[in-house]
Amino acid sequence: MKKLVYLLAVICLAAISCTSNNTKTESAHPEWCYNTVVYEMNVRQYTPEGTFAAAAEHLPRLKELGVDIVWLMPIYPIGVLERKGTLGSYYAISDYCATNPEFGSLEDFDAFLASAHNLGLRVVLDWVANHTSPDAKWIRECPADWYVRDENGKTIVQYDWTDIAKLNYENMDMRAEMEKAMRFWLERGVDGFRCDMACEVPFDFWQTTIPALRGDYPELYMLAEGEHAELHKDSFDASYAWELHHLLNAIARGEKGAAELKEYIAKDAATHPKEAFRLMFTSNHDENSWAGTEFERMGDAVKAMAVLTFTLPNGQPLIYTGQEMGWNKRFEFFEKDHIPAWEQNEYTTFYKELIALRHDNPVLSAGERGGAIQYIESVPETVFAFERKCEECNNRVAVYVNFSAEPTSVVIDGVEHTLTGWDYKIIATK
Repeated sequence: MKKLVYLLAVICLAAISCTSNNTKTESAHPEWCYNTVVYEMNVRQYTPEGTFAAAAEHLPRLKELGVDIVWLMPIYPIGVLERKGTLGSYYAISDYCATNPEFGSLEDFDAFLASAHNLGLRVVLDWVANHTSPDAKWIRECPADWYVRDENGKTIVQYDWTDIAKLNYENMDMRAEMEKAMRFWLERGVDGFRCDMACEVPFDFWQTTIPALRGDYPELYMLAEGEHAELHKDSFDASYAWELHHLLNAIARGEKGAAELKEYIAKDAATHPKEAFRLMFTSNHDENSWAGTEFERMGDAVKAMAVLTFTLPNGQPLIYTGQEMGWNKRFEFFEKDHIPAWEQNEYTTFYKELIALRHDNPVLSAGERGGAIQYIESVPETVFAFERKCEECNNRVAVYVNFSAEPTSVVIDGVEHTLTGWDYKIIATK
């Protein structure tokens, strides 16, 4: 069944912003990133080789899929002391200015980056500013007070992260060196950073450092793992919509419904600035490895929930490694556990169509560029229906999602349509 429908009007103004605030000087973000789709690449598990060179061979495939930003999970050397598993956690970094030899050399990374840029793809690196490994270069070479220590002078861990040492943000020298390390990669040409556990780092570090980086790299894109509204104050472009993710899981289980989703949308609009990009997803590296695949958590509702991540207001969609072929397996986190073979199937088509929908309809832009949500009320109670309209760009997208395993009927523009269990329909007019 073809669920993505385009109704083409006489004039298509897809290149025009959805607000009158459409000049570059008035934009809250770099012009290039408003209607982008993020793809998270797990380099270790992406290929049997698990290298930059092998991963680079897949970049044309990702370009064909339509994604815009390739986010690489941490590519830096991993500490040995207290290492978890055989290969260790990507997030227990021993040197911010080097590459994990498991993946290849710095020159191999440069070649990967050049290949991505030649295809028009942007590359962002996972940045872990909260902590290092307990045997990191900084521990060996820098003053002791660069780290938070207990009464016995030992570095401290957080949660069950026994393979890390927490950094001390009261030390201004450490802060300066952290910014310098980020500049090391920006000078090589990376397009930005996804910042791990951004809320664990003092907000004032981001509010000082990110504007300084933007002064030299105005096209910089910054994504925060966290959803505190203050992350958007003079700092991040995008933040995680964690609460939405957990709500989508609950909706898929039949525990929540349209009313709770409307409440969430209203609350999020009230607590976050209009220009905030909100990263929306049905999976990522944490959810896949620790909570289960999207199929485990969402069952038959997988596609319906993914549609919402591509169409809800302020959203910036994320696709995680393997989702574009319906890879239904939890990746081992500390071991080699690669995808055996890549294939194109119904999920490839599904995500390719959703990405095209984003690119072709400016009303779906993230942040202040996107159209406001208006609910369609004349539908059965199990159907979540809304539209987003933009008069300036002559664009409208209407979305109907059946929040039930039972079939139901909806009337769209005077025509009755049947939505099977967890079915959806999208109408885009330009």
